[in-house]
Amino acid sequence: MSASINWQKSSFSGGDNNQNCVELAHVDGQILLRESDTPNTIVTTNRDNLRAFISGVKAGEFDHFVG
Repeated sequence: MSASINWQKSSFSGGDNNQNCVELAHVDGQILLRESDTPNTIVTTNRDNLRAFISGVKAGEFDHFVG
């Protein structure tokens, strides 16, 4: 499945060989997410849920998980 998907990552990732990147793809109205070092593990969501998650990250709602 993932071979035909057009995965995209941030230009801040440092090039094609960087293996510590979050990659995103848009397929049939769904947003797919994966880490480049584990490409066979794919999380599926939609635009609204992804937007809410990113807003939460920006607001610091998940800081207690890493701090």
